[in-house]
Amino acid sequence: MAASRPSRSVSARDISIGCERLDGAGSWDTLEWTKIEPVTRSVSHANFEFLLEAERVLDEGHGVVLVNTDEAGTLFVTNFRLLFLSDGTRNIVPLGTIPLATIEKFNKMVVKIQSTSRNTNKSSSRRLLQIIGKDMRIIVFCFRPRTKQRRAIFDALSRCTKPERIWDLYAFTCGPSKFSNLSPKVRLLNEYFRLLGKGFHHASMRMIEDGSFTMSNDSWRISDINFNYSLCQSYPFALLVPKSVRIIQASNFRARSRVPAVSWCNPETGAVLARSSQPLVGIMNTRSTADEKLVAALCAQLIDGKDSRRKLYIADARPRKNALANGAMGGGSESSSNYFQSEIVFFGIDNIHAMRESFARFRDYLDTHGAASSDGMSSFLRHGGWTWGGGNLSSMSASVSTLGDSGWLIHVQSVLAGSAWIAARVALESAAVLVHCSDGWDRTSQLVSLANLMLDPYYRTFTGFQALVEKDWLAFGHPFSDRVGMPSISGSSFELSRNASSTGSFSSSPLRQSSGSSQASNSSHAQNNYSPIFLQWVDCVSQLLRVYPFAFEFSSNFLVDFLDCVLSCRFGNFLCNSEKERQICGVDESCGCLWAYLADMRSSEGRSHAHYNLFYDTLKHNGPLLPPAAALAPTLWPQFHLRWACPFESQAGELEAECRNMAIKFSELQKAKEVAEMKAKEYLAAMEILNVDLQNEKQVSSSAMNLAKRASKENAAIQRAVQSLGCRVNFTNSSDSTVDVESSLMETSQRLSLPRRESEYTMEHNDRSDLSVSITVEADDVAPSSSPLGQVCETLCPLRTQGRGCQWPDAACAQLGSQFIGLKANFDAFDRLSIYDRYFKSE
Repeated sequence: MAASRPSRSVSARDISIGCERLDGAGSWDTLEWTKIEPVTRSVSHANFEFLLEAERVLDEGHGVVLVNTDEAGTLFVTNFRLLFLSDGTRNIVPLGTIPLATIEKFNKMVVKIQSTSRNTNKSSSRRLLQIIGKDMRIIVFCFRPRTKQRRAIFDALSRCTKPERIWDLYAFTCGPSKFSNLSPKVRLLNEYFRLLGKGFHHASMRMIEDGSFTMSNDSWRISDINFNYSLCQSYPFALLVPKSVRIIQASNFRARSRVPAVSWCNPETGAVLARSSQPLVGIMNTRSTADEKLVAALCAQLIDGKDSRRKLYIADARPRKNALANGAMGGGSESSSNYFQSEIVFFGIDNIHAMRESFARFRDYLDTHGAASSDGMSSFLRHGGWTWGGGNLSSMSASVSTLGDSGWLIHVQSVLAGSAWIAARVALESAAVLVHCSDGWDRTSQLVSLANLMLDPYYRTFTGFQALVEKDWLAFGHPFSDRVGMPSISGSSFELSRNASSTGSFSSSPLRQSSGSSQASNSSHAQNNYSPIFLQWVDCVSQLLRVYPFAFEFSSNFLVDFLDCVLSCRFGNFLCNSEKERQICGVDESCGCLWAYLADMRSSEGRSHAHYNLFYDTLKHNGPLLPPAAALAPTLWPQFHLRWACPFESQAGELEAECRNMAIKFSELQKAKEVAEMKAKEYLAAMEILNVDLQNEKQVSSSAMNLAKRASKENAAIQRAVQSLGCRVNFTNSSDSTVDVESSLMETSQRLSLPRRESEYTMEHNDRSDLSVSITVEADDVAPSSSPLGQVCETLCPLRTQGRGCQWPDAACAQLGSQFIGLKANFDAFDRLSIYDRYFKSE
């Protein structure tokens, strides 16, 4: 139970009533309203971050206490939901927030409480509002005295929970937004193509408009006889029927013209699962040749090409006595003598009214024995600790509805057992099974869709589950508006059961008003068609998921969110009673799509999202699921049944949540490992590049060394060549080149220094230094020229023009870049010069 809020000095359970000990009878504590600080500030509705798109506040009440958890806050009525905002945290309280369409009924209650003062015998009263939801919750709000807040909230709920027209629902107000709905007709045809073994075809609206969708295989065909809903208004526009039989004549023999149509077939074995409504045999046991031929065509194909015909089973979901009673009103059941090689089986599943009452008792049981009960007391305190451990639930049935007496789990087991029997006949015997109840849209939808789920692994995936629901529930006309209690296309809606005011003295539990067992409620329920048929089917799916945790791609959390979306009527997929009505209302174009919304939720986190089943293994259960009878004993579905009455216990068995956390951590480690491996690969690649660069550098260095050696050899050769001309050459590092010329005849020594230009004299060297050449020429004979430089040029330069002096720097030697004297030694120029052998001959 939630702890008392620190902002309130006195808890709603701090003051006892006349006694200090809480016995098993229970009590109602005085609320210290004077200790609750009233909220007087005005609230800007436009700044509410918690409002959805197109959601607007219609009315509000301040200082309201949620009795279940003893929490004070502000209660808002919007055009979509009843919203409770905590005063302490300013956060939405999930228990006190419920969509308007999920409210089954609500009641105003006044509870008189004896004053605890010794000086007075006066009694005070508390004004309460009880909300009973279709999602297993019962919540109670307590309002401040001497205010009209409860009346305002009650009136707002009266207007909004029962809209006059279907277009007044929030789904139409919000519009499709980003969750647009593609045509469900296209998806239905794609499912038919898959069943026919023609999954490579893809349906389109153009195919529907031109009528080119009527494909077939050897046994079955897609018929467009109901394209305009002229055959049956509650059937889809396209039907999968036997290929060789016309079905229009058989429509008059079935209730509401719901003729036998194929729901699932096995193209390999020829086994088929079909559905219809009850035959109109009446008390005269009327027959129809057209209907008998149509039913016989379901099993006309031979088994494995042999002469033996396959067995025909006609599964009647009703108890036998109910079928006989319907015969008196023109309905009834088939006779095995009229249908060749057939067997009639009755499953004994009760009708929608029995399911509604069972659900109400089951909800009362959970609220009575829950931790967050609507009377604000834990079941441990209410029933006393000394009796709690007995475990004898039947002993409590005199005062409260119990789990066993509710019958809910028994009904779930009946649906599971019937579906398992059908799946076994189809899978093991390759038989043909025809399923019907009275109208063929409640119990028939439960049995056929659950059998499909057991037979075909495709339906146990997200995509397949959507195809299954759209085919066997939406397309085949389960009346969702009637069963959920929303307006239909005609404008009539489910009459919510309300007690305008219920005043009584304090009893053992002042709020222990049964949600469906009172006489007024019973009579009201008997006059409407509300019933949790689809909720019961999802409950059956959760039981299969519990038995076969490796067989389903989706998790129990997905089923809870899916069911909440259906009950809230936030999206248009489950509005109206048939495909025809949704088409007339333009639901697909005007409302958002539930499937797109759930897919968007999953896309945010990928396969780590809570909707994915961590244990899903496609190889472990790649065939039909055929549970034995012993495995079909149902139990409570904690995530849905206990989430409001026992929020902690609903999470206690969340082994999947722990595994999911471990999987998320493992996924993070895997990602970190992948990142580390990528970095390691990058480092290895970088090292390889560095190794290649190093090898290149080594090659360059080796080449440079070779070039240096070659240059050294060339320098030595030039030195020898110059010396052979009678010159002495000295190489030094300096900024200038020096040529020393000595003449013995002139007996003079003269040094000539030639400044060099950087752009011309710089040569490539390892240390980037300049190389100066010092040449000393010793002449044996007197040179014809009086200039020492001229003597050298005349001796060395073969390009000197005869009869003319030295033309430096215009001489050919300078143009070739060969600087013999005082400049850089250009060895390439030496190679290009024509050095005659006579220069190297000794005289």
